[in-house]
Amino acid sequence: MSKKILVLACCLALMLAAGACKKKQEQPVPQPGMPGQLPPGHPEPGMPGQSGMPGQPGIPGQPGMPGQPGMPGQPGMQRQIVVPKGETSVVVPDTVKGKWKAVVLVVEDKTTKKSNEYTVNLHSDFKLPNSNLKIIIGEFLPDFKMEGLSLTSMSNEPNNPAVAIKVYEGGKQIFPAGNGKKWGWLYTKFPTMHPFEHQKYAILLKEGVKKG
Repeated sequence: MSKKILVLACCLALMLAAGACKKKQEQPVPQPGMPGQLPPGHPEPGMPGQSGMPGQPGIPGQPGMPGQPGMPGQPGMQRQIVVPKGETSVVVPDTVKGKWKAVVLVVEDKTTKKSNEYTVNLHSDFKLPNSNLKIIIGEFLPDFKMEGLSLTSMSNEPNNPAVAIKVYEGGKQIFPAGNGKKWGWLYTKFPTMHPFEHQKYAILLKEGVKKG
C-alpha cells in the first residue's frame, strides 16, 4: 500500500510541475527593439525633462535644430544672434542711387522737451542751431538690410528707412564713438537701436525725401 501511495505522490508532483511550466511559457515576454514597444519603465522620447528628439521643448541643453534660432517663450530654445566681425561697407543698389535727395531729422532738446524738424541734404554738413554740434549726413537706405558685412537696401520702398550720420561736438567726433566705426546709423522704425546718446540732445530720423 505504501508503494502505491509513493507512486501516486510522484505522479502528482510531476503534473504540478508541468502545469507551472506551461503557465510560465504563456506569460508575454517583452521584445526589445520591436516597433511600438518599449521595455517596462522606459520613458517616452521627447517628454519634458527627458532626453528625446533635438529641439523638443523641455530638453535641457538643447537650443533647437541646427541653424534655426529658438522661438521666444519656448523652453529649451534660445535665440541665436550672429554678428559678423570686420569692417562694414555701404552698398547702394542702382535702384536706389540718385532717387533720394535729403532726410528729415527730428532734434529734441531734452532740457526744454521741445523738438524741431530739419531737412538736410544727403552728403552734406549741418550745424545744429544754438549748439556746438555738427551733423554730417551720408547715405540713405530706404529698405535697410545687413548682408554679412554689407549694408544695403532691399528695394527703393521706405520699408525700413535708415541714414548714415556722424556727429561732431566742438570738432571732436562723438557719434559713432570708438570701435573704429565710420558711420553711425539712425533708423525710423527702430529709434532705440544704437541711438545717438547725448546729455542734452536726441537726434532721430523721421523719413527720407525723394527727388522730384
